[in-house]
Amino acid sequence: MKLSRQFTVFGSAVFCVVIFSLYLMLDRGHFDHPKSPRREGTFPKGQLSILQEKIDHLERLLAENNEIISNIRDSVINLSESVKDGQKNSEAINFSQGSLSELFPSASALLGVDSEDCLFALKSGSHSSGVQMLDVYNILPFDNPDGGVWKQGFDITYNEDEWDSEPLQVFVVPHSHNDPGWLKTFDDYFRDQTQHILNNMVIKLREDSRRKFIWSEISYFSKWWDGIDSQKRDAVKRLIKDGQFEIVTGGWVMADEASSHYFAVIDQLIEGHQWLEKNLGVKPKSGWAVDPFGHSPTMAYLLKGSGFSNMLIQRVHYSIKKHFATQKTLEFFWRQNWDLGSSTDILCHMMPFYSYDIPHTCGPDPKICCQFDFKRLPGGRVSCPWRVPPEAIHAGNVQHRAWIILDQYRKKSKLFRTKVLLAPLGDDFRYTESSEWDQQYQNYQKLFDYMNSRPEWHVKAQFGTLSDYFEALRKESNLGEKSSNSLFPVLSGDFFTYADRDHHYWSGYFTSRPFYKHLDRVLESYIRAAEILYSLALVQSSKSEKMSVFPSVDNYKLLTEARRNLGLFQHHDAITGTAKDWVVVDYGTRLFHSIMNLKKVIIDSAHLLILKDKSAYSYDTATPFLKMVSSLRFSVVSVNVNSPRVKLLSPLGKPVTVQISAVWDGATTVSHEAYQISFVAHLPPLAIGVYQLLEDESSEAVLADYNIYVRNSRQEKPDKVFKIKEMQHSVDNIILENAYMKLWFSGMSGLLEKINTKKDGRNHQMKVEFAWYGTTSNRDKSGAYLFLPDGDAKPYIFTDPPTIRVAHGKIFSEVVCFFHHVTHTMRLYKVQGLEGQSLEVSNIVDIRGEYNRELAMRISSDINSQNRFYTDLNGYQIQPRLTLSKLPLQANIYPMTTMTYIQDVGVRLTLHSAQSLGVASLKNGQVEVIMDRRLMQDDNRGLGQGVQDNKITANVFRLLLERRQGTDVNEEKAPVSFPSLLSHMTSLFLNHPVIPMTANADSGIPELLNIFSPLMSSMPCDMHLVNLRTIQGKVDNKPSDEAALILHRKGFDCRFSNRDMGLLCSTTQGKIKVHKLFSKFRVESLIPSSLSLMHSPPDARNISEINMSSMEINTFRIRLR
Repeated sequence: MKLSRQFTVFGSAVFCVVIFSLYLMLDRGHFDHPKSPRREGTFPKGQLSILQEKIDHLERLLAENNEIISNIRDSVINLSESVKDGQKNSEAINFSQGSLSELFPSASALLGVDSEDCLFALKSGSHSSGVQMLDVYNILPFDNPDGGVWKQGFDITYNEDEWDSEPLQVFVVPHSHNDPGWLKTFDDYFRDQTQHILNNMVIKLREDSRRKFIWSEISYFSKWWDGIDSQKRDAVKRLIKDGQFEIVTGGWVMADEASSHYFAVIDQLIEGHQWLEKNLGVKPKSGWAVDPFGHSPTMAYLLKGSGFSNMLIQRVHYSIKKHFATQKTLEFFWRQNWDLGSSTDILCHMMPFYSYDIPHTCGPDPKICCQFDFKRLPGGRVSCPWRVPPEAIHAGNVQHRAWIILDQYRKKSKLFRTKVLLAPLGDDFRYTESSEWDQQYQNYQKLFDYMNSRPEWHVKAQFGTLSDYFEALRKESNLGEKSSNSLFPVLSGDFFTYADRDHHYWSGYFTSRPFYKHLDRVLESYIRAAEILYSLALVQSSKSEKMSVFPSVDNYKLLTEARRNLGLFQHHDAITGTAKDWVVVDYGTRLFHSIMNLKKVIIDSAHLLILKDKSAYSYDTATPFLKMVSSLRFSVVSVNVNSPRVKLLSPLGKPVTVQISAVWDGATTVSHEAYQISFVAHLPPLAIGVYQLLEDESSEAVLADYNIYVRNSRQEKPDKVFKIKEMQHSVDNIILENAYMKLWFSGMSGLLEKINTKKDGRNHQMKVEFAWYGTTSNRDKSGAYLFLPDGDAKPYIFTDPPTIRVAHGKIFSEVVCFFHHVTHTMRLYKVQGLEGQSLEVSNIVDIRGEYNRELAMRISSDINSQNRFYTDLNGYQIQPRLTLSKLPLQANIYPMTTMTYIQDVGVRLTLHSAQSLGVASLKNGQVEVIMDRRLMQDDNRGLGQGVQDNKITANVFRLLLERRQGTDVNEEKAPVSFPSLLSHMTSLFLNHPVIPMTANADSGIPELLNIFSPLMSSMPCDMHLVNLRTIQGKVDNKPSDEAALILHRKGFDCRFSNRDMGLLCSTTQGKIKVHKLFSKFRVESLIPSSLSLMHSPPDARNISEINMSSMEINTFRIRLR
């Protein structure tokens, strides 16, 4: 058995993740749960058995990834090798002109924070918005009195002479809401409905130039466009030019706003907007979000940054809608909580009623509005539930019918501040048949013609697009670009958690189908890695003819497909976990295929970048690099090998300390086919480093020791490699410690009980437990969308103590507890810097045998949090939350994308998450996260099924306890809060893991660089390289020589200790000199752009310095040479 291997780790000292290495070592992942999970889920007969197979494979792979996921790390610090050793090899390093001080810091490397950079967080939130959503929650009683015909509202009255001086302008906006997957898959919907809607649109709009129509989902539109002839394409372009057809939002999908990460939301906006630019030459200007289940200010920020002026939202809590209607604040300027000025303001229209369907959009009385949905004319397939059918309009009834609908229009307009009214006309997959186009457009045109012919009615009614409405609104309210926003209030805050009626809060979907929510983030991490490496490799390959074998076009196709699959999954019935079982399988298959394809892109790109002699690059589709175990994570890197006798050499050829851990076939059985080696990688930002792994009989690698707490223990458990001791459960605590903290775990349950922070010597109660929620016994029960619990959670009770496995090692120690429904691991890294300052938590959850139950992890501390906690919105910003006793339990659950924290004067406890889930803080000092839910029934929101396709699911977290300094009293009331720099870094390293890949060095690999390091120095600490995304060329599927460089400058709170963080960076007031960005490449041009590349600022020119304000995300068009 020969073990001469090399592997590369593409790492990032600071912000840019460790992402890489070449090829494979041992394709075997072991994890502690049943080997062949039960297959479940009913699918349409004869459909999807192949997909099911793939998903089962995916499930196994992901569980493996996640056990491995628990092992690998990507930081930059620790185990300093002396500078003296480095100087001999400084040419190979080529980092910061050969200086190695940044590569191998002294252990106490200090973080340099410019005092100016601390002011932003201190000042934020000091200004007041007209409407602050936290205050609205405080003052509303959230009662639900019967409002009459408008059930959740009130009776609306008006005087007939109110429009005498200024007529009512009515814009009826026909639309069709096309879900890219829900009750059918994307492709099935397209085949059965969407293509017919769009085909009819071209024919029917051309019949009458007064007709209008809007469309938003580019995933569908582009698929349709690919199949139509040039004549039809020209007709569409004419309809757009003439203002009859408008693209609204123009993203790949209408994205969910609770579980989606801003990386993916931006990416699907770019994908849609780039497609539109290339094929239609259109730039959308109004946002349209009628179906996401609650709304986030992050979306408002991203739309504004993309160049939008207006946006519309619909699904907001019925009590808030009613309150805004009474105050006439349904139209407002939405401003970010952190904005010290008004630069983030965007005009937003909130629809006032229950739904976006026709019965709930013409006015307050659905019984009347339904009579003006002409698809429901007698004899059709759909009718009005209020039992009064529509009447076709003719000369004999037009006066009466026009007056009836005008009455609704007038009443609706009384809820707004202007005489301009929006009345959407559509619903899910409407306008499929040409007969519906005729029914709606012909009958409405008769109504409009009649109304407009009666000057004494003082109304002008017409079809319009969304932008027609907003333009008229701006004109009437004198909203010139430079005028004041006086007519409309300024609002800050968010619109979670949504309830559409009664106590029906949509907080279930924050967790539903968590397996796929996790898979989504794995794909995001791979896309980012692949995009950055591909962009650099593309520039490298253009430098010489010899490198033209680099598969740039093939790989660009794979990248585009991955972007589109990730984009598709951001749809509000995909990442939310609210689609039919087989549709979920379709999404999962797409995500999985893209992960596999991106591994190929990563390998091909890294292969080219790391060769010493680039002309030696050969591209062979049969190379065996693809069969890799990708091990995700930070500075501590782990890979599986087939011998415990190994030696590891760093890129400089120096021996590296290695910990060898057992790979387990179960709670207590050691495998001898594989061993896990873990070591600390040091690499510059965005670098690829080559480590050599050699078989060595005299290996000095350090073996981990094991204590196993089990019933009927046998004391010594003989093993030929590891020292394993079996013992009885004990009342004594299990203790783990490193330089930063000491942890106490229960000897009976293995769960965490207490943390001592060594710097201040303080003990903190930190009790981890699990709990079950059931569902109510009422008629309405929990389902994919709704969380309707049967009261408080019940403690997770185990009759026998679980098997507990404790590992003690040189690089990490861990406690693993094996409960019936969850394998719970707490791992403590014994390394300096970022890695050792938080605690890694992983739960492998399996509730496939349960009935109407949801499993939560709860952390109870002695922090005096006083009903206040904080959750992030889309990984972008922090929103303070109040746990309100006037609301039911399910209303106090909020979405967490990447983190949640609680704090008091002295301490902050943050739970970082590698997947989106629902969280709460229901009692003082508590954080609770719902990890999986299994529900046996539909919750009557259209899905028509429960959630019973549960998988074995890994949830991965990091727990960070920080000491706070210099806090002030007002802060507890502030509408804004910021993580510390350490917290930001911890989140980035959790969400952008390392991907080591290995190759057998005997297989004739050409000579490699020790380290490939593209950046000249570390990025500023508060600057995150979101993406470096190659822009599409003019020709289909071909890349251009330009890329989108997307940067995010994070807002952070300085009142935390910055010492010993191991971060090798400083802050620079948001400034970066362009010529100091890259060492291996020259920046030929860098031009500012809007976020999704749609617009260039009027003064856009090549810049020599990037200058960004805190919290901003900016996109630049970059050309490298």
